[in-house]
Amino acid sequence: MPDSRDKLICVGAIAGAFGVSGEARIKSFCAESQAIASYGPLCTEDGARQFSLTLTRAVKEGHAARLSGVATREEAEALKGTRLYAPRERLPSLGQDEFYHADLVGLTVLDTGGAEIGRVRAIHDHGAGDMLEVTRPSGELLIPFTRAAVPTVDLALGRIVADPPEGMQAPTQGGTQDGEEPDP
Repeated sequence: MPDSRDKLICVGAIAGAFGVSGEARIKSFCAESQAIASYGPLCTEDGARQFSLTLTRAVKEGHAARLSGVATREEAEALKGTRLYAPRERLPSLGQDEFYHADLVGLTVLDTGGAEIGRVRAIHDHGAGDMLEVTRPSGELLIPFTRAAVPTVDLALGRIVADPPEGMQAPTQGGTQDGEEPDP
């Protein structure tokens, strides 16, 4: 597994324009949402554009901000959906059992017996906590990213051990996910 320390980490996204004077609405993915302004300049995933960011006020679900190089509402609106990245070395060190989402994507997911379930495709937060989206041959599986459902994350070995809640288990050999018999 490649060393992920040189990766860019997504710290937020531009959610559109705010007001009429070129401010943008920023959605922060940081634990402390205002910290996004301290990791700059921020860049796009491909590094083609960089933005210095100055937060101007808190707004519903984020912050209003001035972005360098953005002077009009139309320019801010054109950036809607743009994800903002910071180099890993600018971000704070993580505590034990804390992970950047970028470190989890691509990891192999095993069940508690060691059988492969699939690979982490993405991490989602729909308000009730993070969910791991796991890709597997039989389709996608969402697993709550809790200590109970994911007892082990081993970045060094590139794997996660998961114990999905009842009704979310991976198919057993020869069976189906819901415990029904497989089609002949």
